[in-house]
Amino acid sequence: LIKMKKSKRRPMIRMKKYIIYKYMGVAVMAFSFSACTLPTLIDKSVNTTVPASYNHSQDKTNKSEVKWREYFTDPNLVALIDSALNNNQELNITMQEIEIARNEVQERKGEYLPFVGVGGGLGVDKVGRYTRNGALEANNEIMHGKEFPEPLGDFMLGAYANWEVDIWHKLRNAKKGAYTRYLASVDGRNFMVTNLIAEIANSYYELLALDNQLAIVKQNIEIQSNALRIVKLQKQAARVTELAVRRFEAQVLDTRSLQFGIQQQIIETENRINFLAGRYPQAITRNSEGFSSLVYDSFQTGVPSQLLQNRPDIRQAELELAAARLDIKVAKARFYPSVGISAGLGFQAFNPVYLLNTPESLLYSLGGDVAGPLINRNAIKATYINANAKQIQAIYNYERTILNAYIEVVNQLSNIKNLKSSYDLKALQVEALTESIEISNNLFRSARADYMEVLLTQRDALETRFELIETKMRQMNARVNIYRALGGGWK
Repeated sequence: LIKMKKSKRRPMIRMKKYIIYKYMGVAVMAFSFSACTLPTLIDKSVNTTVPASYNHSQDKTNKSEVKWREYFTDPNLVALIDSALNNNQELNITMQEIEIARNEVQERKGEYLPFVGVGGGLGVDKVGRYTRNGALEANNEIMHGKEFPEPLGDFMLGAYANWEVDIWHKLRNAKKGAYTRYLASVDGRNFMVTNLIAEIANSYYELLALDNQLAIVKQNIEIQSNALRIVKLQKQAARVTELAVRRFEAQVLDTRSLQFGIQQQIIETENRINFLAGRYPQAITRNSEGFSSLVYDSFQTGVPSQLLQNRPDIRQAELELAAARLDIKVAKARFYPSVGISAGLGFQAFNPVYLLNTPESLLYSLGGDVAGPLINRNAIKATYINANAKQIQAIYNYERTILNAYIEVVNQLSNIKNLKSSYDLKALQVEALTESIEISNNLFRSARADYMEVLLTQRDALETRFELIETKMRQMNARVNIYRALGGGWK
């Protein structure tokens, strides 16, 4: 009888194996078909070519390699930049974003490692007499004469583990993508440092220019007040009319009004610097006396290809492109089946006294599963296509960043050249008009010139001196901006 039962079981076992292998084959064919029917993506290559030079020079000496502490020699400006790099709120916010990106790398790294945990539990169970389990317990007592524990305890202590086998590198590529974005966030911070230093330096030079313009206004107020006194004396001597007195008086009032406008601009510029430095309004320590004599030294720009390494925003765009490419690989891996392994090991007993008795209380489990998309893969397809679209966006952004960097450098080089010519001409114009003020005053005293000529000469001289100071400020700003455009300041 035993042989007959065994012989009957063998065909059943073979039948079950046949069914299992058949359905496993169907599943493998389905997964293979699923993987082979991936959506077609749009392919785009990256264009990173730049012109060979800015101005037909192949000299690779680049002033942007100089550290900002050596580039800016004014100790007051250096102190302001130091304060901003430590206290600027926007920069500190970016630092926390970098920390978040770093933690996301650790999170992604943990996803492709096994998850292991420990746990324990306890409980009691009282079943009804007229239930299936209650009837079995009563029958056991009748047949064996042993009383079944009631209520029945349940004590458990053990460890469990889950692991997704990263066959298609889905999890590893996700971790690489997170790490690449972390590096991109670091370069984003460096680009912010470059812009922050440039903004503080430009505002500082603007403040020096306003101080010099305010000094010019005060000098002109004194000159115009003296001229007004002379005109009043001439009116008493019947050499001029009341009209001349009123015109000179109006000009003095207009210049005094200009003084208060400049003072307001100084307050706003100081507070802009204070905001960048992360502090409440206070006076900015500075020395404005030598502003007009500041010398703009020569600047070596190197070659355009160096921008790819020096500019943090270009490196950030390049890293974001690399991360977008990894996202496509992660999205593609979702079309393939995933393999998971789970295991458990522990002890379980109805009485804690028996909990550690082995092998009676020992329990363990080991299992594996394979699962993959078969029908209705629209969400996976959409993610895959979107990842490719974001990659193309990243390519365009990378190319745009390179183009923008090159144009910025070319614009600043042209700006430096034209500002130098403009400043030289403005200086000659100021010299000529300054001499004409004294000449017009002498002619007016000897009644050989009209008072309107004196007024117009003073006004033109004031405007030209203002323009000269403003041109000097723009020269210093160009010195800052070319340093920033070439990628200097963040090292």
